Parts: sequence; C-alpha cells; structure tokens
Amino acid sequence: MTPQEQWSAVDQYFSDVLVQPDDALNAAVRDSTEAGLPPISVSPAQGKLLNLLARVRGATRILEIGTLGGYSTIWLARALPKTGKLITLEYDPKHASVARANIDRAGVGDVVEIIVGKAIDTLPQVESRKLGPFDIVFIDADKQSTPQYFTWALKLSKPGSVIIVDNVVRKGAVADASNTSADVQGIRKFNEMAAKEKRVSATAIQTVGVKGYDGFAMVLVTGE
Repeated sequence: MTPQEQWSAVDQYFSDVLVQPDDALNAAVRDSTEAGLPPISVSPAQGKLLNLLARVRGATRILEIGTLGGYSTIWLARALPKTGKLITLEYDPKHASVARANIDRAGVGDVVEIIVGKAIDTLPQVESRKLGPFDIVFIDADKQSTPQYFTWALKLSKPGSVIIVDNVVRKGAVADASNTSADVQGIRKFNEMAAKEKRVSATAIQTVGVKGYDGFAMVLVTGE
C-alpha cells in the first residue's frame, strides 16, 4: 500500500464512522464533477471540521472566499442559526451557478449569498455594504492572492474572529524559499504577514488524506 492509498483509506474510515455525508453533500460533489468543476473541494472530514469550528465559535456571520461548487459553503452554512448569514465570493459564473443549485438543494439557500466576480474586486463591496464583521473567514481561492485576502479578512473581522486559510502546505513546497511558484510565494508571504501582525495569533497544521499532502492555517484575531 502506498502512503497515498493508506492516507485515503484512513480518511475514508473516519468519514464513514464520524462524518457520514448526507444526500445533499453527495449530490453537490456529483453535480460539481458532472459540470466539470475541478475536484478541489475540501474533504468530508475537513468540511465537518469547518462546521464544528463555526459552531464552537458560535458564528452568526461567515465570509467564504472561493465558493467552487458550494460543498464547503454547505458545511459552514449548516453551522449558522436561522438568522445567520454567509457571504461567499466566486470568480467563475459557472461555478457560482452550480453552487447555487447545490446550496439551495441542501436547504441553506436562505442564509447564503453568492457574490460573483474577482474577490479582490468584490471584497470592497462587502465592506461598503457593511456585511461584516464576520466571526469566521474561510479563505480558499487563488493562493497567490492570499496575502491580499488576509488583509481584507482582518478589515472585515473583530477580536475573537477566526480566519482559516486552506492549502498552505503545497505538498511541502511552502518550506522551500527558492520555489518560484506564485502560489507558494503567496502562501509564504501570508505566513510572514501573520507572524508580524500584532492583532492576531496564528498556527498551521499539516494534513494528509484523500486530498494528498497539504494543510491549513488558523488565525485568531486578538485585537483591533
């Protein structure tokens, strides 16, 4: 058994025992695949982790940067009370259309607003419309823009907010300062920003599983 096969088997075991994805989530994955969306959504175990973190935080307002087919959006939205709100930003209109159908079928459409366009352009709209501050910000879009997304996440947060950044390990490439990939350099710059930012406390965790070798960063906003 290869390491990847073992990671996937363990991930499947935990998903079967602890996560148990339901029909709406399964359908979201199926329809996203059939629509030709890239298979880069979070795993079931990662989705439930997002859900639990939002519930532990008692989130009522969530911002997601990068919707794709809405799989992680559904997990996060299910953590909200009926009066809660989730704003999710998606660059690709086709992805947004697939996500809208998946989100509505999952029964969380009433609390989710999808804003279509480049996030770097729509984030100022989120601010001007006074949709924040957000209790949870999940950043899972183009990695080279992660520093800019992090800057906006701070603007749209408050003390106690949690910012989660996905795909920060890049199969270990993040540790190689000589790697010229824009994605790797974007994540490295974000890490440096988080380390210097006095208003936050941050850490990062490596993960293995059906999505391979990667990880996520978690940032707690501690001050204004």
